Amino acid sequence: MGILTDDMKRIVREQRLGYIATVCPDGTPNLSPKGTTAVWDDDHLMFADIRSPQSVHNIEHNPSVEVNVVDPLVRKGYRFKGWGVVHRSDEVFQRGCQMYRDVGASSEITDKIRAVVLIRVDRAVPLISPVYDRGETEEQVKERWRRYWRKLWDGVEE
Repeated sequence: MGILTDDMKRIVREQRLGYIATVCPDGTPNLSPKGTTAVWDDDHLMFADIRSPQSVHNIEHNPSVEVNVVDPLVRKGYRFKGWGVVHRSDEVFQRGCQMYRDVGASSEITDKIRAVVLIRVDRAVPLISPVYDRGETEEQVKERWRRYWRKLWDGVEE
């Protein structure tokens, strides 16, 4: 059995947006959202380089990566720490592009993929909002955030 549990894979598949932290050559952090965050297998995550030149450059010089994926309604998710490898035009690249096509990515998107970054996850831990420390249920948290987003998106006052 790999490091990624069924729930971890579910969160990544449902949310798709991961925040990828890499290390710049000067040692400063680089945090970048990746809408192509996906599960490769039981031990690896991946993302596509469509418009990620800084992240890819950083990984090529220092492969240390952290990925955070959080469900914004329930305020729960996971932190994945590991090592990234950039793949261009090899079997991993081809398989990654096919995986995106298999989940419905259009050729308009897949034709723009310059690389696939495969991240070997060495450590995965839950991320849970402190709101649960007050005894709130997941349903209560979800409903509060639904009201917030409705108000924000629709301009509806409560």
